[in-house]
Amino acid sequence: MKDMDRMLAFETALKTWAAWVEANIDPSKSLVFFQGISPSHYNSSLWNDPKAKGCLGQEQPLLGSSYPGGVPQALGVLKRVLSTVRKKVKLLDITVLSLLRKDGHPSVYGFGGSTGLDCSHWCLAGVPDTWNEILFNLIF
Repeated sequence: MKDMDRMLAFETALKTWAAWVEANIDPSKSLVFFQGISPSHYNSSLWNDPKAKGCLGQEQPLLGSSYPGGVPQALGVLKRVLSTVRKKVKLLDITVLSLLRKDGHPSVYGFGGSTGLDCSHWCLAGVPDTWNEILFNLIF
């Protein structure tokens, strides 16, 4: 559908996935995990640093446990849809901890050199390792 609202498209996709889980997953044989929303850091005013150029040059995570700019709208959509799934789905909720890691992106090193920022992908080792640690602990 051309020019569909992104949140509506996301919700539609999640509902399709949830229906598949309901129809195909046997909870006695399988665990179902859904990784939460992986945020980007293009807009530095969201962490109260409007002079910064996105994630470029960020070397420290934010202090504290809350993100000044709030969580992405997509997280609310995700949680709302997951709450309707009757079969157990464990949410690997990586959104807030990833929001705090404005320093965890490849920045100019991973996307177009000095001509572009890459504030939506993550450096290894770093934030994805934390996601894996959380997943490991949820499994065991």
